[in-house]
Amino acid sequence: MRLKDLKQKNQNNRNFYTNAGLRVYVEKSPIEEDIDLERVVSKYESILAPHLRAEIEMVIIGWFKEFEERSISAFYDSGTLFISHAQSSEEDIITDMIHETSHSIEVAHGYQIYGDKKIEEEFLTKRKHLHDLLWSMGYKVPLSVFMETEYNEELDMFLLEEVGYEKLTGIVQGMFISAYSPTSLREYFATGFTDFYSNRNHKYLQKVSPALYEKLILLHDEEKLDNHY
Repeated sequence: MRLKDLKQKNQNNRNFYTNAGLRVYVEKSPIEEDIDLERVVSKYESILAPHLRAEIEMVIIGWFKEFEERSISAFYDSGTLFISHAQSSEEDIITDMIHETSHSIEVAHGYQIYGDKKIEEEFLTKRKHLHDLLWSMGYKVPLSVFMETEYNEELDMFLLEEVGYEKLTGIVQGMFISAYSPTSLREYFATGFTDFYSNRNHKYLQKVSPALYEKLILLHDEEKLDNHY
């Protein structure tokens, strides 16, 4: 397809509704010419079953101050997925959409996910092990900080800037699904959810995070989810 045709196509699908009723809105910020948003959203809807997308009413693609302030490319708020336009591939956008959808599921099914404390216990066991490894490497951070489940900006910046995700990736291999997973309990769930629906092979996720994997299987099956608890 010629560049001119691609630009025209993006103009034509700037704002649209999907057959499932999801509204997609693109701000004036430009996106890559070879990204077809209708194809992106269609694939997103094909990956996640309707009951997993039930809380999502709208997708807005553009640029928001939160992206710069929090060094992120997407966030979820009140039924809307806010996705950065500054991405180079359709897969990156789809991954962000899946990841942020997981946070909407936490709102709707928080008790089913966290009520029995199994994911929390698994997460904190890994956090303590990570703390001990980092301590032995000279990163002297109090254990109490690592034993919090809520997001802690100071810890987040420590992992991102002082340790660095490139180094952290090697440290957490076999313990967390990614370098971002230790950030908080919510991100532990979200990164697992994203991996579950982005990769066909679930063996590594099942091995590394068995309690989380069991919850994702539960969430995937709408009938089991409805009958749980």
